[in-house]
Amino acid sequence: MEPIPFALDGYLAADPIPGDSAGTAAWRLISSPTDHLSEEAVMPCTTSVPDVANIVITECEPGYLLRVVGHLALPDTADGVLRLHADTVEILWEPPQLDDPEETSVDTTETVETDADRNGAIQALAEALTGLGYQAAPDPQASIRIHIGPVAGRGLDMDHCHTIDVTPAKAHKLADAVDALNCQLDDQADQADQASGTVLDAETIADLTDLFDDIDVIGLTSSVLNATRPDQRLAVTQAMDDMFGDIPVPDADDTDR
Repeated sequence: MEPIPFALDGYLAADPIPGDSAGTAAWRLISSPTDHLSEEAVMPCTTSVPDVANIVITECEPGYLLRVVGHLALPDTADGVLRLHADTVEILWEPPQLDDPEETSVDTTETVETDADRNGAIQALAEALTGLGYQAAPDPQASIRIHIGPVAGRGLDMDHCHTIDVTPAKAHKLADAVDALNCQLDDQADQADQASGTVLDAETIADLTDLFDDIDVIGLTSSVLNATRPDQRLAVTQAMDDMFGDIPVPDADDTDR
């Protein structure tokens, strides 16, 4: 049977192994197209393209999310192994570097509680986004891919890595919802500051007082009225009265002001 063109996104399960010949390599990808563990699969991959072999051996580590494009080779025998022979490899996501356990002292009890909170939050967010991107059938317009996973941990935590595909329209709706949430959080922070009786710094109050004390209201009024057309002076005067209080007449002769 002819090789089948195939593309696959998955997480690198272990360190790649150099092949028997120069410029070759083998590795395994863990892929779950619907984020359900029951549909998770491990795909053996090989390559005889030197550039691809160099990338996976020198640049990739377990936990990297890769996109492998190549040809699917069916086994020659019933007990053979299905393999993906890669022509290209693209790194989609790199997990964060973990701290050296010998250099970092960790409280085990606190770590377990933190991991549980983190994993629960990841699961809740993944379920919400999966609901946002859900389609009864694959949506050809779902051109945006969201990856969710732990920022840090003590090893490769594939059970808490998720991939969700959404359309641009739903991505815009998600962005609008996040903007609304940010506004709500800002309002709550402002209300908390007011409830706590936040007081301005004494020096700030003194500076503001000096600034307003230096304002020459009479001079300001005279300058504004002199620059105002006669037919508009009454309205301008009323507006300035509302702002500063009673405005004195700059000149005794300006009875129409």
